[in-house]
Amino acid sequence: MASVAALRALRKRISPSFTSRIIAFTSNSRSISTLVLAEHEGGAIKPQSVSAVKAAKSLSNDNPISLLLAGSGSALHEAAANAASCDPSVSEVLVADSDEFSHPLAEPWAKLIHLVQQKGGYSHVITASGSFGKNILPRAAALLDVSPITDVIEISDPHLFVRPIYAGNALCTVRYTGAGPCLLTIRSTSFPVSPILTDSKSNEAPITQVDLSTFGEDSVGKSRYVKHTSQDTERPDLGNARVVVTGGRALKSAENFKMIEKLAEKLGAAVGATRAAVDAGYVPNDLQVGQTGKIVAPELYMAFGVSGAIQHLAGMRDSKVIVAVNKDAEAPIFQVADYGLVGDIFEVIPELLEKLPEKK
Repeated sequence: MASVAALRALRKRISPSFTSRIIAFTSNSRSISTLVLAEHEGGAIKPQSVSAVKAAKSLSNDNPISLLLAGSGSALHEAAANAASCDPSVSEVLVADSDEFSHPLAEPWAKLIHLVQQKGGYSHVITASGSFGKNILPRAAALLDVSPITDVIEISDPHLFVRPIYAGNALCTVRYTGAGPCLLTIRSTSFPVSPILTDSKSNEAPITQVDLSTFGEDSVGKSRYVKHTSQDTERPDLGNARVVVTGGRALKSAENFKMIEKLAEKLGAAVGATRAAVDAGYVPNDLQVGQTGKIVAPELYMAFGVSGAIQHLAGMRDSKVIVAVNKDAEAPIFQVADYGLVGDIFEVIPELLEKLPEKK
């Protein structure tokens, strides 16, 4: 009887406003739904887009995830079939098939996101923090009249995020308080993808065509596609490679930088470069690693002739093992390196090339 009386007293003491806050919190938790903007190439979605799906999963256990792909032709539909089984948490694949999306221009993509958001009413929109996401999401945020949160490395709760500032030397916790959808770009290296062991075919998500009947013909805007250039190489992609070999300005010329490329070929590694090496014309800028280049987190990162400026460290400090070779014993790169060798790179690299076996 005493316990019953205590429960009755407790009910009386709980204010209606407190009860309504509990109900509102529960309602908000259940209303979470996420739209992931996916990149695709060669009939498959890119690994960084799968990382975005993993980030979306961490928002809530009860979170329907829709994957949005756009493009045209058979490659798009192959990518959609691949996306449908890329992760069991994907509940739907949305496909926008139009010639306007043949190339990932920001204007049509932003209007597509605005259209899909109006129909779907998603609480979150997520994409990887690469050239694709950095180009598209700010424009979409402007159309939706919200402020995006970029370079997220940790999701604490559906509205609380952690992102690096000051070239990665400090972490900032950001709470989203906007009324509209929360738009995020995530660092794919912070949300690594584990291999799926279950039968992916049994977990295929349904594929739905996006109704583009209301999509205006003026969507292309002021930008136009000119051309796409890429290196014809068998080396792995820099952003997703297990091993990265990077060269700095100390290599002195594009001809000498070929030693880095030969070493990478022997190791089955990707080639990276500092901004100084890129600005000097040794390699194209798509190989730049750093704050204004690509963010990498390989299992092994080898830096030759790299001083270790904070802008460069911001792009590789999450690597599992860092090996540095520099003739300057006071170089900042040694402060983050797991293994360091003070020596002349023009002696060390040829010796490595001589002793390492050819890649089979």
